Amino acid sequence: MDRAAVERRLDDLVRENRFTIAVVFPAVGAVLLLASAEGLVPEPLAFQPTLVLFGTLVMRLPLIAGVSPLVDRRAAAAVLALTAYAYGIEFVGVNTGWPYGGFEYGIDLGPMLAGEVPVGLPVFFLPLVLNSYLLVLLSLGDAARRRAVRLLATLATVLAVDLVLDPGAVALGFWAYDAGGAYYGVPLSNYAGWVLSGAVAVACFDVAFDHAALVVRLRDCSFMLDDLVSFVLLWGLINAFYANAVPVLVAAGFLLALLRTDEFDAAVLRRPVERLGGR
Repeated sequence: MDRAAVERRLDDLVRENRFTIAVVFPAVGAVLLLASAEGLVPEPLAFQPTLVLFGTLVMRLPLIAGVSPLVDRRAAAAVLALTAYAYGIEFVGVNTGWPYGGFEYGIDLGPMLAGEVPVGLPVFFLPLVLNSYLLVLLSLGDAARRRAVRLLATLATVLAVDLVLDPGAVALGFWAYDAGGAYYGVPLSNYAGWVLSGAVAVACFDVAFDHAALVVRLRDCSFMLDDLVSFVLLWGLINAFYANAVPVLVAAGFLLALLRTDEFDAAVLRRPVERLGGR
């Protein structure tokens, strides 16, 4: 089977299971994570690392399927370079406290590399940046043709993503900052670190992909940003449980931004309503 055939099969798999991937998985994931944090899940199953990594990979499938036809040698090299960079800066961060501020993992997020950094780190981090990049391309339209505009807008979007992610992760106990922080236990230094790591990742993705080709693919691929829907549901629910009001509002802002773009197919969000109506 050639690459094109594999890509078509992956497209079909994701398209036929959009609701399960983009809605059911994050909703069930949020319940399991919250139950684990609250001691309602037996110890062997609480925050089960393989399950955490598997669930994350499933929710990434729409993005993987959407982007894969555009991955050439240049894009593949950029992703490999970013993977190495992500591991490197995380190792530095865990051992020195730079650039995010002193922190340590409280839960193994899948297998741990050298016992310090999750092996699945690129699966957790890189899609957040790429989703932000794609959302900016859709939201800004013609303005996104200017490199400076799309880079700065994407970096701001990446920071907004972490305004949702980090408070929820800290509340669950995924990781903790040594000195705490003013923003739901997260220090401002963390966001300064994200400016650095995010800027590098955004610049690499901008070099790796033809942004015009990405826009065309976004228009043709109805599910390409479903991974962002999963992110909003998963971390929105977790933050809502812990009454983290600002992260919930930011998560809702992402959802509204998606719904305002003509290219995003919101059918995956309408399906529960249609089911209730007997359709």
